[in-house]
Amino acid sequence: MRHLIFIGLTLSVAAFLFAADSKEAKPEKPIDWTLTGMDGKKVHLRDYAGKPVVVNMWATWCLPCKDEMPLMVATEKVWGPKGIVFIGASLDDKDTKKNIPAFLQQYRITFPIWTGATTDDLDKLKLGGAVPDTLFLDADHVPFARVLGEIRKNELEERLAWVEGGKKGPAPEAKVVHLDK
Repeated sequence: MRHLIFIGLTLSVAAFLFAADSKEAKPEKPIDWTLTGMDGKKVHLRDYAGKPVVVNMWATWCLPCKDEMPLMVATEKVWGPKGIVFIGASLDDKDTKKNIPAFLQQYRITFPIWTGATTDDLDKLKLGGAVPDTLFLDADHVPFARVLGEIRKNELEERLAWVEGGKKGPAPEAKVVHLDK
């Protein structure tokens, strides 16, 4: 009888700990976001409902962004036709925004570019305090991964393959930080 009581207590404690732990790891909620397109019109993340989205935060004055952008452009050419939407969100302000068209031409960027992003947006999206940063959203626009700092090709490919493959198998690491390296 004592043995059964001990097992019951052990299971109760384990259930309590599991429940407490799962409360801390709350699933993220879908996000929507509104900025301005290059044509000056408002753009919304919800316009891409039902499609996974990669949001790359960058700026024309950011040296690591310049290093990272060719990877984003090449990767979008492969994954865009598979239904993954790439959006470049520029943190350029009123003084540097004029440099965006030349940047787009230099790097041959064809995916949507949004302007008006701020460091407040980085905070709200749980990204780093510097750019570049990349946010990965599933088809419901629930964030499933973030890479703070310059992303590596294998990190980008792993996250895209996982979401495009129906999120089967183990999820990629939810947060990768390269800002201090």
